[in-house]
Amino acid sequence: MSTLVRYNRIPTFFNPFNAAADFGRPIVSRYQNTMPSVPAVNVKETEAAFEVALAAPGLKKEDLKVSVLKDQLTIAYKSENKTDETTEKFTRQEFSTSQFERSFRLPKNVDAEQIKASYTDGILTIELPKVAVKEAEVKEIVIG
Repeated sequence: MSTLVRYNRIPTFFNPFNAAADFGRPIVSRYQNTMPSVPAVNVKETEAAFEVALAAPGLKKEDLKVSVLKDQLTIAYKSENKTDETTEKFTRQEFSTSQFERSFRLPKNVDAEQIKASYTDGILTIELPKVAVKEAEVKEIVIG
């Protein structure tokens, strides 16, 4: 009598359905001690402004980019590293790229021209000052 035997011919490293708990996560992050693909963000509202704090330890300030287009704030990071090692017997080249992008829709009461950002001790802090929003006045039209 024969039994049914299933062989997993896909190596564990390349099998995206390896564990149900990891479904949807990038495969590489399970095997390397890397930073999550999108860092954590805290948003705090005060009377005068909103404050966005992004946890980005170990990143270079020059690789971070903060931009505003229309009513959308975008925080992006991209870093490329290249390592070359050459000896008499071999040449080794390694390339690595890490990046993320996070976008937020700005409320109507944020003054986009006065936004300020700073990067200190691994925390990117963005200050979004508030401006008084002029309420739309109801204009009554006379029907003639």
